[in-house]
Amino acid sequence: MQVRVYYEDTDFSGIVYHANYLRFMERGRTNHLRLMGAEQHALFEQAATETPGFAFVVRSMHLDFMKPARMDDVLDIVTWPVAVKGASIMLNQEVRRGEDVLVKAEVRVAFISGGRAQPIPKTIRTLMKADVIS
Repeated sequence: MQVRVYYEDTDFSGIVYHANYLRFMERGRTNHLRLMGAEQHALFEQAATETPGFAFVVRSMHLDFMKPARMDDVLDIVTWPVAVKGASIMLNQEVRRGEDVLVKAEVRVAFISGGRAQPIPKTIRTLMKADVIS
C-alpha cells in the first residue's frame, strides 16, 4: 500500500513524526485483507455470527526506526503474516521508500470477544493462513 507524506505528518524538523508511522501501518494491516481479495464486510459479518462482539486489538508491537521519511515522500507499507495462532496473528511490516527500509515492525494482533481472547474464527484463520510461508 502506498501513502504520500503530507505536511501534517511531519514534525517541526520536516521529518515524519514517529507516531504517524503507526497510522500508516494500521492502514497497511487493514488493506492487507483487501489486497488478498477478501470482501471485508462479508468476512466480518460471518465472523460476527460465529463470535458476536469480536474485535482485533494490537497486543504488542516492536518498532525499529531506521531512516526518516520527509514531506512529499511516497512510502510503501508492506505487511505479511508470520504466524496464525489460536487467538492471535503475528505480522511483520515495513515502511519503505523505494529500496530503503525506513521502519520495521513486529505486530501481534489478538482476537477478542467479551473482553477476553477467543479463538480466531475459521473464516479469518483460513484467509490469513493462505499467505503464511512455512
